[in-house]
Amino acid sequence: MRLDLKLTGCRALTMDPARPAAHTIGLWQGRIAGLDEQVEDLPAAETADLGGAVVLPGFIDAHTHLAWNGRRTTDIAGLTTIAGILDRLAGAPGTGWIEASGYDPRAVDRPLTAADLDRISDGRPVYVADLSGHACVVNSVVLRQLPGIDSDGWLTENEQLAARTLRLPYSVDEIVEELHESARQVLAEGVTMCAEAGIGAGLIASSPLEAAAYQRARLPIRVQLMVSAHVLHPVAADPADGIARAVDLGLHTGFGDDMLSLGALKLWTDGGMIARTAALSEPYAGTDNRGQLADFEESMRAAVIDGHNAGWQLAIHAIGDRAVDFALDAVAEAQRQRPRADARHRIEHCGLVRPAQLARIAELGVVPVVQPTFLHAYGDDYSEIMGERRAPWLYRGRSFLDHGITVAGSSDRPVADGAPLRAIEFMVRRRSCGGRAIGPDEAVTVEEALRAYTLGSAYACRKEDVLGSITPGKLADLVVLGDDPRTSDDIAQIPVLATMVNGTFAHNSAL
Repeated sequence: MRLDLKLTGCRALTMDPARPAAHTIGLWQGRIAGLDEQVEDLPAAETADLGGAVVLPGFIDAHTHLAWNGRRTTDIAGLTTIAGILDRLAGAPGTGWIEASGYDPRAVDRPLTAADLDRISDGRPVYVADLSGHACVVNSVVLRQLPGIDSDGWLTENEQLAARTLRLPYSVDEIVEELHESARQVLAEGVTMCAEAGIGAGLIASSPLEAAAYQRARLPIRVQLMVSAHVLHPVAADPADGIARAVDLGLHTGFGDDMLSLGALKLWTDGGMIARTAALSEPYAGTDNRGQLADFEESMRAAVIDGHNAGWQLAIHAIGDRAVDFALDAVAEAQRQRPRADARHRIEHCGLVRPAQLARIAELGVVPVVQPTFLHAYGDDYSEIMGERRAPWLYRGRSFLDHGITVAGSSDRPVADGAPLRAIEFMVRRRSCGGRAIGPDEAVTVEEALRAYTLGSAYACRKEDVLGSITPGKLADLVVLGDDPRTSDDIAQIPVLATMVNGTFAHNSAL
């Protein structure tokens, strides 16, 4: 046997408990051919000495938004005055929609309104998205097209969706450009696979033809597409199939190949904490606001059951603990009606989890897909709005693991920093960017945090048989780091020297 590539001089952390370390990795036809003595004597077409660099399985981002992240809108992130925002938006090129992103209503001197936007819009429709993607501000041109909505311009959840629908769709060519921009970013951060969290319809969708853009793009990373539950529609299937609603042709989780495939069915049950719409069992501290569920419970429960019956893995957006309760109840009911072994349903975010909910998550085999960087970026604010008693329940780590729950790491890019190393550092240190300790008892070890972004996220995406560890036979997706996260004092700043997908260097900054 002649290897395609032999990597020598490695300090490989394989994430495989059967063989946790290696110094030589052999690659053949895009897969791991063997480690150390298994390949040392084999010839290779090419040999690369990594000079003692640390090698890990490629990071997997189990919940992200590639098209949204790559979209070229006017960036107003970090602006703290309405005057500054209007100056940035004034004179926007073109004649159509003026779109902006990064608005943070908590940071500005006063709320942005439709009247403000009218002053700079020159009759053009304006859509300003907040950081979370769960709210926006629009001008009067847009409001006049939304009968029955009485607002000063601030819209959340379904009202926001109504405004966004007026702008859609983006063209397939636009989406392809956005995807390539995001692919370049994630490769530079060591990410080799992304799960795109919601295409086709819903808050984050770009076009009803969105899957076509991914097919056309032929990205240098692996992508798994979560299909919005909004596209489920009644089907005239044989009654024996027990399927009332499906997507066309009965496609469901698992269709595709190792580069592009269908993942989970994405459902939304509540909003977000930045917009104060995440559904809580108790009000946000100092308010009477308990957030909101995304739709009537009957409709959401029917979508869960129908998606489950149609063979989908479910990815249920639930941030607040009230939404988590609903998600768990709906999954339990779906399994009661039609038991499915290893359905492996997921709760996206699982942001606030009461102690009593932990055992139920474990019992149902649900996978929490968390975004630790939310607490690094916004943890000071989240802690304040939860209060002292509930703040330690935010985006848990240790409690999940102690209950035998598999934790999957993700970013929700562009809502927060997408770099896995930043998230891994937070999982270990549990400190916000302002230095605040947030649930320090939820800290995990470096190895456990690395596992969340490798084997854990592979498991959530049903890819653990081919990804997530450096194991002979698995796909050759690797990240090369300039330091060992287990001993580094600054994990987030460790350089990503190279990223490999399918046995080929897709990003190579320093080798």
